Amino acid sequence: MKSMTGFGHGQAAGENFNVAVEIKTVNNRFLDVSLRLANEFQTLETQLKRLITSRLSRGRIDVYVNVEQTGDIAYELNRPLISGYLSALREMQTDFSLSGEPDLNVIARLPNVLQAKKDDINQNLAEAIEKACQDALEELEKMRETEGETLQTELETRLSAIEIQLPKIETESESVAEEYRQRLNKRIENLLSKSETQIELDQARLAQEVAYLADKSDISEEISRLKSHLEQFRTILSQETEVGKKLDFLTQELNREANTISSKTNNLVVKESALVIKAEIEKIREQIQNVE
Repeated sequence: MKSMTGFGHGQAAGENFNVAVEIKTVNNRFLDVSLRLANEFQTLETQLKRLITSRLSRGRIDVYVNVEQTGDIAYELNRPLISGYLSALREMQTDFSLSGEPDLNVIARLPNVLQAKKDDINQNLAEAIEKACQDALEELEKMRETEGETLQTELETRLSAIEIQLPKIETESESVAEEYRQRLNKRIENLLSKSETQIELDQARLAQEVAYLADKSDISEEISRLKSHLEQFRTILSQETEVGKKLDFLTQELNREANTISSKTNNLVVKESALVIKAEIEKIREQIQNVE
């Protein structure tokens, strides 16, 4: 099991360049890759995204690629910009009868008048960027695996805390029918004591009512499903594939059973145990938001 949170860094160097790649990931329902590349390296975007998506399946992925050129950099003139500027100066000179000549220093300081020459990316640089990205992914994966182990331990602790409550609920659920019989009997006796006529209590009808109410409050099926979900949860935790979505679904099912158990009976012990279970499920829900 892996976490969706992690960081990886990779480096590579060539004769005239140094490359550094950083990859940061946080939790997200889907895979969302954001690649920060300089304009001259945009042709590598598809290749790098394919590499990243082959290793990661979920999360918000921020990738920063920094290339430092260590050799001499050739510049080229932005001829359309210079031409337009000079043309405007000549028009200004004619329209307003001005004298003077264009100043080279002023032209050179114009924004974007000089631009680094954009050559095709050489093979060595492209391979260096890919290698740095691979190394960053390796470091990232190790961190996500370590975080995943911590998450797994935490989740197993929460599952054990839920299981501790189940015997209490099972024990109390066995006496639900008797509790209903006693409560119903007491209410009927109170009503009869206030009546001036003597009415004989129909024990058969009382038994039917008790059976009906006990059946409505039977939580054995919910307990059984809760145990099954816990077993499935543990099985999925041991898998090496992406398990986050499966665990999210099971957490919803665990919560559904806990809610039903709490609503079906007025037994205080059962309700208290169900509240403890729901609190643990909420902690599980928070944790699995970060599971890949």
